[in-house]
Amino acid sequence: MDRRTSMNRGRAEPVRLPGATAAPQAIELRHLRYFAAVADAGSFTHAAERMFVAQPTLSQQIRRLEEIVGTPLLQRRHEGLRLTPAGTVLLDACRTVLSLVDHGVNQTRQAAGVGRPRLRVVLPPRLPDALAVEAASELRSAAAAAEVDLVWMEAPLDAGFSLIQQRQADAGLGWLTDPFEALPAPLDAMSLGDFEPDVWVPAAHPAARRGTISLDELARMDVIHGPRRLEPGIYDAWMRGLRTIDPRFEFTDPPLRHSLPMSLAFAATADRPTAVLTGPGVIAGSWPELIRLPRAMVSQAMVLVGLTHHPLVATAAMVWNGDLPRPLQQVLFDAADGITPSAAVRIGEHEPAAIGRQAAVAGRCR
Repeated sequence: MDRRTSMNRGRAEPVRLPGATAAPQAIELRHLRYFAAVADAGSFTHAAERMFVAQPTLSQQIRRLEEIVGTPLLQRRHEGLRLTPAGTVLLDACRTVLSLVDHGVNQTRQAAGVGRPRLRVVLPPRLPDALAVEAASELRSAAAAAEVDLVWMEAPLDAGFSLIQQRQADAGLGWLTDPFEALPAPLDAMSLGDFEPDVWVPAAHPAARRGTISLDELARMDVIHGPRRLEPGIYDAWMRGLRTIDPRFEFTDPPLRHSLPMSLAFAATADRPTAVLTGPGVIAGSWPELIRLPRAMVSQAMVLVGLTHHPLVATAAMVWNGDLPRPLQQVLFDAADGITPSAAVRIGEHEPAAIGRQAAVAGRCR
């Protein structure tokens, strides 16, 4: 072997090792914030806009972070960015570090008398209006009494409450479709009651005359529900329920923007019998106690019916990170204790109100 080649190879080996050894000392908070922003946005362009930095600067800082860590963190593909396995691990650590730093800064400001505690709360866009309004009202009252500032976030929540688990939010109101014990650590929750969906069927369907439909009948129809991105946890839960009847069942997504009247119009004019299934909107088990109108409620030749035996049920819950400071958790306890959905409430635009007896369903489950 040529001696010069051997010497060059000998020099190349130690160049990578010192960089990897020095990584913890070289990483700065801005690297972590930039990396988390890129991972959340899915592109350098959107992340740069959110962080108010130039895109070349952001790209340079991410490359620097990859050099410090000693491995690629993002895969740059035609359809967008994707985390590598190493990037996934670092992102989780980023969220933990950034959350601790933010909490520390807030506590420091409070100790100096220049700031108040903040509580970041997610309200998904498709919660029943009555439930969302009451939750927001109770949270505002409890936060004001505790001198806590609320930061509102409107975003979908999946079944694992990833936004909260990943510390992008402190708490949220969403749907549990699995037992409380299945919540990933360190999440905790309080139940606000069990809810089930509405089902709309063509007026000519036998279920329209009965006022109820079985899950078996529903699984044999085309069912419009979605799109999944708006309510991923509920979409998957309802899908699992229908696949207990037909393992190959698939939802039909609405062809245009998600709007109940639009979905009903498409279902009413479909070639095959088509139903429309909503997210949770009526208190579970309340259908037999509803005061029925003389005629079925009809919209666009579609009739509102209930599911027999209540096979699709989700629990409305206040969910939060269990490591939140105790005063912030107390705000959530106080707010959840005050939320008592008093009647069957329905989601959707321009729907007739359901009439039912009052039922206090809020209660602490954990």
